[in-house]
Amino acid sequence: MTEKLVEIKNLKQYFKVGKGYVKAVDGVSFDIYRGETLGLVGESGSGKSTTGRSVIRLYDATDGEVLFEGKNVHGKMSRKNLLEFNRKMQMIFQDPYASLNPRLTVGDIIAEGIDIHRLASSKEERMNKVHELLETVGLNREHANRYPHEFSGGQRQRIGIARALAVEPEFIIADEPISALDVSIQAQVVNLMKKLQAEKGLTYLFIAHDLSMVKYISDRIAVMYRGKIMELAESDELYRNPMHPYTKSLLSAIPLPDPDYERNRTRHTYDPSMHQYGPDETPELREVTPGHFVSCSEREYEQLKKETIS
Repeated sequence: MTEKLVEIKNLKQYFKVGKGYVKAVDGVSFDIYRGETLGLVGESGSGKSTTGRSVIRLYDATDGEVLFEGKNVHGKMSRKNLLEFNRKMQMIFQDPYASLNPRLTVGDIIAEGIDIHRLASSKEERMNKVHELLETVGLNREHANRYPHEFSGGQRQRIGIARALAVEPEFIIADEPISALDVSIQAQVVNLMKKLQAEKGLTYLFIAHDLSMVKYISDRIAVMYRGKIMELAESDELYRNPMHPYTKSLLSAIPLPDPDYERNRTRHTYDPSMHQYGPDETPELREVTPGHFVSCSEREYEQLKKETIS
């Protein structure tokens, strides 16, 4: 993974509340490489969904840059360039019930992007594309004439994936795509996404609060807390060797199907006040070992370096 598809540099997203501001995203920086899945995890309110929506321009960034294929997403774009951007970057939303227009047939929902971007030269080609997309996500072509309320949650999320795929995107932001689904259906949707990624060379930003599922689908994981990235590393490395106390607290909360382990499991709680910073100390994302970044001060960084050597 050497080609950067998305570069996020010091992204800030502040919302005015009363006389002050809520810093939903507060100086976030990371890259996403072509063909990989970057998992973005954190508790509710950590800013992970706001980050995803800022990347795809659903929110205008307060500050910072989002570069897609080297071009600033939040810069001025001509209508043609904006259409091209919207085609290359798509989003799968959290709620498969609310994200589909109940008045449209499934065929028309999936074909919306095809129509906007004029990707079909005739009604027949349009319908053929819809049927092909339905079969790609494990549904039947006959489903094109039905309405969203006739489908289960898992089927509706498959329809949402088909809609995103319709415009042949390069990058998909999946915002908590499985959190509203039954546990039995979650693995099916994630397996489908992995299969489509392998077949179509897709790049994902996979946003979730379930670390165990994120590990399964992600090449790298970024852990977010109160608008900032606390830790970023390859998936296996993060699980094997978490360095930030907040990451340790998230990992300690994951249940395992082992009664003995569960009886003796120690839960770690994270308290931000455990970090005592002097007036000249500023925590920032630092590379402790190759590819493993941790939010820490210079003093904490030196301590982490010593621990990794020992």
